[in-house]
Amino acid sequence: MDKVQNIGQKLIESVEHVILGKRSTLEQILVAFLCDGHVLIEDVPGVGKTMMARALAASLGCDFRRIQFTPDMLPSDVTGVSIFNQKTQEFEFRPGPIMAEVVLADEINRAPPKTQAALLEAMEERQITVDGVTYALPHPFLVLATQNPIEYEGTFPLPEAQVDRFMMRVHLGYPDKDVEIRILDTQQDHHPIEDVTQVVSREELLEAQEMARKVYVDDLVKEYIVDIVTATRSHSDVYLGASPRGSLFLYKGARALAALSGRDYVLPDDVKALAAPILAHRIIISPDARIRNIRQEDIIQEILNSTPVPGARVS
Repeated sequence: MDKVQNIGQKLIESVEHVILGKRSTLEQILVAFLCDGHVLIEDVPGVGKTMMARALAASLGCDFRRIQFTPDMLPSDVTGVSIFNQKTQEFEFRPGPIMAEVVLADEINRAPPKTQAALLEAMEERQITVDGVTYALPHPFLVLATQNPIEYEGTFPLPEAQVDRFMMRVHLGYPDKDVEIRILDTQQDHHPIEDVTQVVSREELLEAQEMARKVYVDDLVKEYIVDIVTATRSHSDVYLGASPRGSLFLYKGARALAALSGRDYVLPDDVKALAAPILAHRIIISPDARIRNIRQEDIIQEILNSTPVPGARVS
């Protein structure tokens, strides 16, 4: 697993030229990349959501497209459209920006539900259908979607069932004082995104994904994952708990995190580290808990504190 760890290190170091002080968030996004999953980046404006996505795509050297979602956007603006060619007297498919390996869906909550559904269907099925013809999406296919949670006017918030399709929801947050001073220094002449170059090839990424799938997960750790997810369904402050998709993503994510750490086996600590980013957005809090300002992350932490951690097997 040293090769996967090396790939992850190169990617993080490359992106950190642009995004400073957010190593843990970058590691979480790399976990999603290794699992062929999609990431929802939710935070206030101006903290670097778009720049982080651009830097990751540039570091991977994959085909990259950015979709700026707007209220008047149509599904065909995402998937593409068939146009009649007068020379050949036939319809030709003009692919939309979704036909790329890394797609940045910027401000996804600004698009109407029908357009959101076109993107989310492509994320789930890994294909699009235009005028009755199905087109396979490239592999790898990774979507980084951003949304600003504080803006409500002119937005269409993603329904919980659609948010569930994202493997992770991550937050960047404001930088520390020292980090923000470094940001001022690094951008006084030009933006560091201009200096980001490819450090990992598409083939290396696919190989790393394959290696992550070979990481060993003990039966006790599998039981631990299911116990955590099951606890979200019976918690008194939860209206609707995490689905089996949450268990599956937590299982895959733990393997990927172990591989990034240079191990070929999963520890309970890998599960703990990813429980909040993978499960929190799948939980619907009860109205009473909302009044008490209880967050989804607080519930996950409470479950982790109360769920017994599996010990070593006795041979």
